[in-house]
Amino acid sequence: METTGNWTLRPARLADLEQIVELRAIVMRPDLVRLGRFDEHRVRQRFRDSFVPRYASVILVDGAFAGCVALRPAEDEHWLEHFFIVPELQGRGLGSAVLGTLLKQTDADGVTVRLDVLQGSAARRLYERHGFAVETEDPVDVFMVRRPG
Repeated sequence: METTGNWTLRPARLADLEQIVELRAIVMRPDLVRLGRFDEHRVRQRFRDSFVPRYASVILVDGAFAGCVALRPAEDEHWLEHFFIVPELQGRGLGSAVLGTLLKQTDADGVTVRLDVLQGSAARRLYERHGFAVETEDPVDVFMVRRPG
């Protein structure tokens, strides 16, 4: 089923922090519980400690908060981070549309994109459909890379 409505990205602001923190806790909970790594406080505090608004965008659908995504520049690449969609909009094409838009820009700029996803996460299939390949993995994380093109 396709996402209904129009989606846009807007720059994240510090004022968005707590809404994103709560979304992160909701979205990551099933995978973290399955991996034996869920901690109510840590899932929120890790994000608060690492949030850099200038690299993040808030995803809006029909003007309402629908998620977030960050594309953080690193040496000769970018890291796709903090990509969370509200549960009621997952599986409806929004994540694919947002990711496709970001990757068009990184391809145009000739930039490699890296990410890490939790072992067993359904999000891995989204990334693989968009050309990401496993680079390394451990019992908790899968590190993926997508070269431009």
